[in-house]
Amino acid sequence: MNFIDKNVSVEQAIILLTKNGIQVNEKEAKIILELLYSVSKNYDKPKEKKILEP
Repeated sequence: MNFIDKNVSVEQAIILLTKNGIQVNEKEAKIILELLYSVSKNYDKPKEKKILEP
């Protein structure tokens, strides 16, 4: 996955994870970011329920 158009850099992800007690290397941080971007891209917001009138 190309991270050029993403808002969080690998370095920023490593720093943030480290602050939360999670030690990762660059390769692991890339995998985590790829997963998070995939989840957010594929997430469907709840659709409004249509109420059918009788």
